[in-house]
Amino acid sequence: MHRIFQKKYHMSIVVVGTVAFDAIETPFGKTDRIVGGAATYAGIAASFFTPQVKIISVVGDDFPQEKIDYFHSRNIDTTGLQIKKGEKSFFWAGKYHMDMNTRDTLDTQLNVLADFDPAVPNSYQDCEFLLLGNLTPMVQQQVMNRLENRPKLIVMDTMNFWMTVALDDLKETIKRVDVLTINDEEARMLSNEYSLVKAAKKILAMGPKYLIIKKGEHGALLFNEHEVFFAPALPLEDVFDPTGAGDTFAGGFIGYLARTRDISFENMKRAIIYGSAMASFCVEKFGSQRLEELTHEELENRIQLFVELVQFDIRID
Repeated sequence: MHRIFQKKYHMSIVVVGTVAFDAIETPFGKTDRIVGGAATYAGIAASFFTPQVKIISVVGDDFPQEKIDYFHSRNIDTTGLQIKKGEKSFFWAGKYHMDMNTRDTLDTQLNVLADFDPAVPNSYQDCEFLLLGNLTPMVQQQVMNRLENRPKLIVMDTMNFWMTVALDDLKETIKRVDVLTINDEEARMLSNEYSLVKAAKKILAMGPKYLIIKKGEHGALLFNEHEVFFAPALPLEDVFDPTGAGDTFAGGFIGYLARTRDISFENMKRAIIYGSAMASFCVEKFGSQRLEELTHEELENRIQLFVELVQFDIRID
C-alpha cells in the first residue's frame, strides 16, 4: 500500500479558478445557493496532500467569511483571493439529468468574473505546481506571465465553451502547459477526431506533454507521446451531485504529485487513482460537503478499493 500521508515532503501549489455560488438540482434533490467553484473544490482536494495550497480567485462582498475561515483551517492561503466591495460573486445554476452526465445550465451570472484581473502575490512566487482551473484562457495566460519562474508542473483544465468562443487563445494557452485535462466530448471537439487515441495524438501535438481525458463514471485515460494508461472509476452506490468532481480530481491529482515530488508518467498513474478516489467522495453529497468531512483513513481505504478493482492474476495453460 502506498502510504502517501506518512511522507513529509511539501511543495507549494497555486490553484487558479472560480470561488462561487452554485444552485444545483439533480434527480435526488436540490440546493439553494451553496459555495462551489473550481478553486474551492480543487483547493480543498489538494489540501489533503500539502499544507501549501494558495488560491487565486475573486469574489464579491456577498461571499461568507466563514467559508474563507474554513479555507484557512485547511491551510489554504487566500492572499490571492480578491474581495470586491459592493459587487456580487459568480453564480451558476444547473439541473442534471437522470444519467448525471448531462446537465442544463439554468442561469449564469458572471458578476465579479466579468473583468477579473488575477493578482499573483509575492508570497505565491515560490509556486512549484500550478493548477489552472477552468477560466478564460487569457486569465490562465496572465497568471503564467505573472509568475517570475516557470513552475515545475503546470496542469490546465478547460471546457468546450472556450473551444467555441476563444479557440485561438485556448491553443496559445495549451501550448504552454505540461498536462491538459478535458473530458471525452471536449477531446473530440478540440481534435475533430472521434477515436480518443487519434484525438490524443493531435492534442499532444499542440504542446502539452501529457493529456488526461476524463470519462466520468467510466474512468480516465492518461496519454503521453508513447504510452497510455486507463484508470477505472469506482462503481458507486450513491451519486448525488457530480458538480465539482472534475475539479476535485484535478486537485487530488496535482496534490499527490506535489506531495511525492515525482512527475514521471509512472507516478502520474498513481496520481490519477488518487484524483479519482477524491472525486468519488465529492459526488456523494451536494457541493463540497463530503470533501469537508473526509478523513485520510477513508481516502486510503478507498484507494485500496481502486487497487482491488483492477488487480487480477491470469493463467493460460
